[in-house]
Amino acid sequence: MSGAVKEAISLMEVLPESDQNFALAFIKKLVLAWDPDYTKVTSAERKALEEAERDIIENGTVSHDAIEWE
Repeated sequence: MSGAVKEAISLMEVLPESDQNFALAFIKKLVLAWDPDYTKVTSAERKALEEAERDIIENGTVSHDAIEWE
């Protein structure tokens, strides 16, 4: 979590609940303006995807039949 996110959380905790709800609605509008269809990948998501791809390349995958489903 970045310093800015931690600071935003600390500042929101100071506000009364009604203003917290207003701030949350504003943040949601900012996110929708930045990525209206939720298709952008954040840096954390990109890192997780790269790690998963590396793991598949290095270790392969597990076949469907090898999983004990019950």
